[in-house]
Amino acid sequence: MKIFEAAPGGEGPSLALHGGAGGRVEELTLEGRAPYADGLHAAYSAGWRVLASGGSALDAVCASVEVLENDPLFNAGRGAALTATGHAELDASVMTGAGLAGAVAASKHAKNPVRLARAVMEHTEHALIVDPDVVFLERYGLEVVDRDYFVTEARRQQLERVMEGRAVAARHGTVGAVARDVSGRVAAATSTGGMVGQADGRVGDSPIVGAGVYARDNVVAVSGTGHGEAFIRGVVAYDIAARIRYAGAGLAAAVQNTFEQELDRCGSTGGVIAVGGDGRIVVAHNSPAMFSARGTDVEPTITA
Repeated sequence: MKIFEAAPGGEGPSLALHGGAGGRVEELTLEGRAPYADGLHAAYSAGWRVLASGGSALDAVCASVEVLENDPLFNAGRGAALTATGHAELDASVMTGAGLAGAVAASKHAKNPVRLARAVMEHTEHALIVDPDVVFLERYGLEVVDRDYFVTEARRQQLERVMEGRAVAARHGTVGAVARDVSGRVAAATSTGGMVGQADGRVGDSPIVGAGVYARDNVVAVSGTGHGEAFIRGVVAYDIAARIRYAGAGLAAAVQNTFEQELDRCGSTGGVIAVGGDGRIVVAHNSPAMFSARGTDVEPTITA
């Protein structure tokens, strides 16, 4: 397991984001490392501009994830993994440290699922909505696109190889962001296209509060990527928070212990990004690699 930890930058903000964990295989090297690093940098810059201007952690994570959803290299939004029938079904979630959360599963029409998840949180009484229709999106001013918008030729070819047995379906393509703002508030957001060749209607951990996303002020904000079913069964994001909140564990120790208990012992892999209530950042994964950007300043540390 690899853990990267960054100390808090005083009273200033902190931001971390991920673009998927896995191996240096096709899923993560479609165009080589450099374009992924560029995409991560652009996403970090979008979130950092929000934080540097005194904006909220929620606005920052949504801004970062939206950039990644618009970049076809990442498995979220345009360029997402395709289901067995060749369609994109997108999942996303947001959560604030105040305990508010919103999520969407099997989204088919929202250009930016993270914005849809936020609309669920802010404009409805619900925490999770499955397959919302165009009328719902238009009601809240969200951009609607045709389903073909999400499909790229690279993903079509990838699906063909997987369905013919010439490639293994990757489980680790997800994007996410966590942040602490200058007011000390934290927030997290996660977005994904799921697994290549998954059954229509399959939902992973990304839209499940406590599994692929969790946030609590003065404790931690977490976003995960990996074997979604294992993250759900282990309630990974919440387990990290609970170790800190109730057992007094440090952030890095909480992450490591959760991985050991909920992922390593069952042979599952993945990664998380987390920002503590004090602004400390941890990026960790037990997969061979993980794309990430993290920092407490305008220029991030990027792993790609």
